[in-house]
Amino acid sequence: MLTPNEILEKYWGFNHFRPMQKEIIESVLQGRDTIALLPTGGGKSICFQIPSLVQEGICIVISPLIALMKDQVENLRKREIKATSITSGMTRREIDITLDNCIYGNFKFLYVSPERLTSELVKTRIMAMKVNLIAVDEAHCISQWGYDFRPSYLKISELREIVKAPILALTASAQLDVIEDVQKKLLFKKENVFQKSFERKNVSYIVLEEENKLNRLLKIVQSVRGTGIVYVHNRRKAEEIALYFQKNNCKADFYHAGLSTEDRSKKQNSWINNACRVMVCTNAFGMGIDKPDVRFVVHLDVPDSIEAYFQEAGRAGRDEQKAYAILMYCNSDKLEIEKRVELAFPSIEEVKRTYQALANYYQLPVESGLDATYDFDIRTFCNAYDLKANTVFNSLKVLEKEQYISVSEEINLPSRIKFNVNNEELYGFQVANKKFDEFIKIVLRSYSGMFDNYVKINESELSKRLNIKRDETISYLNRLNQEEIVSYLPQKKLPQITYTQQRVDIKLLVINKENLANRKNKMQERVESVLSYCSNSNVCRNIQLLRYFGEQNTKKCLHCDVCIAERKKELNKETYIEIKENVIAFLSAKPMMLSDLIKALNYKEEYILNTVQLMLDDDMLFYNDKNELFLKAN
Repeated sequence: MLTPNEILEKYWGFNHFRPMQKEIIESVLQGRDTIALLPTGGGKSICFQIPSLVQEGICIVISPLIALMKDQVENLRKREIKATSITSGMTRREIDITLDNCIYGNFKFLYVSPERLTSELVKTRIMAMKVNLIAVDEAHCISQWGYDFRPSYLKISELREIVKAPILALTASAQLDVIEDVQKKLLFKKENVFQKSFERKNVSYIVLEEENKLNRLLKIVQSVRGTGIVYVHNRRKAEEIALYFQKNNCKADFYHAGLSTEDRSKKQNSWINNACRVMVCTNAFGMGIDKPDVRFVVHLDVPDSIEAYFQEAGRAGRDEQKAYAILMYCNSDKLEIEKRVELAFPSIEEVKRTYQALANYYQLPVESGLDATYDFDIRTFCNAYDLKANTVFNSLKVLEKEQYISVSEEINLPSRIKFNVNNEELYGFQVANKKFDEFIKIVLRSYSGMFDNYVKINESELSKRLNIKRDETISYLNRLNQEEIVSYLPQKKLPQITYTQQRVDIKLLVINKENLANRKNKMQERVESVLSYCSNSNVCRNIQLLRYFGEQNTKKCLHCDVCIAERKKELNKETYIEIKENVIAFLSAKPMMLSDLIKALNYKEEYILNTVQLMLDDDMLFYNDKNELFLKAN
């Protein structure tokens, strides 16, 4: 077996680990249950991928995010590492084949959503695998005190009864009580926490109180170079602001969960490759996207929690170069965010009404439906029962937390086919059915592996190769499906609902009022923390954020809006202008080390340092690769 360093170089091309990665990997290889807190972009996936590759066997990766699972599986496959996934929307036959591959096919990674762990089929087959590690991504979801609690995560501990491998729990942001709770819920044998400081020295945190947000936003984008992200709360707003940028000669696009897989991919690639400069998006954008040179992340709407804000803002400046995380707020934001808290907790009567309507929608009798999964179109459902979409969405969340159902994110499963016959039988069918002969030949030339597994296909691409309309291609596939020559699974783009308990009579539906009240109080606390962060202009932004996550020994960052305002007060305007002119005069001749510049100027060292920092913040000065200061070129 190769060493961790050899694997890192072989598959990822790096010759050294990022801070704390190696220590986490060593802890896992020693068989110790481990929780790792690394900020967004800190390289969490390496921490479970390398230990699994060092050892024989397979790593089970549990993640709630289908899009992130798909990205990681594809990235591993590009490195010629065998990885696969089981997600919502897959048929029992697809799951069966995937699990067989993991037992007999020398696969190294199986990505699975936590909901799938309740399936007896999955649990039984996992028992037959040689599991070397269980990796739990977004581990804060297991704690009811976390900002994104998901009851399905509570089932993960049941794996400990059938798998002897250690657990590695990973998260980008969690408070101390959540860290303790995660270890308890995952049945850690011993507390074992690796936590990298959440400090991002190259990121300037700025909070702007602004009524005319759009005008200010445009000025920011025009003044800060490079690509950026603008986060908003809803899809309509994302589209409108992208159009506003375009009208003002800025290359921008929008991204949200309502787009097709193809559109998402095109927009994402355009932004990654710098063809699009600004992506205006909901929080559906960003997971699994590792673009290092993002120069700014702007939150146009106040986020629901510090955790969510920190994770999204953390997508700025992963290349360790200067970047900005800007949060805008105004007086109406407080009312808006408080309204969101109220909407998130509908009345028990509304929750019960949604539950009953759901049973009617699926024609599900009492005491039936356990483990049954259904596609869910919220618009059709609301129209059928005269319900409000917001109320339904949040009622489903309550039912999920009470463990009556589980709700998957909106999935984008591409079309898949698998041949049900062998080569000889297929040839016989082609001879007997000439009209299908050319179609089958093109399919076979276009894709491989279809006799053993379900393979993703694209009906539009097939149509171009066949020189026929897409509807005709789908008709051919449906006919072959009817003849049982292939198993054809058309593209699916809907969330799904799974009954985790048998459907109960509405009179027996129990919603725990105390739990509901506690969750509401916790959400209100998180909202108050965000509002406090917005309004507190007396304490360094960096210090505020780090203290929220339990880091007490913190220093001023010197480049957030609070620190800049403070430094300007300490340094009067006339002195600043004098020192700035002298700095420009000296650096016009040649670049200089900061220490030499301080010696050359006849001012207090503190004033010089403040002036230089302000000039750096205003992009008037830069450091070269020799760590010398130089002037911005005109």
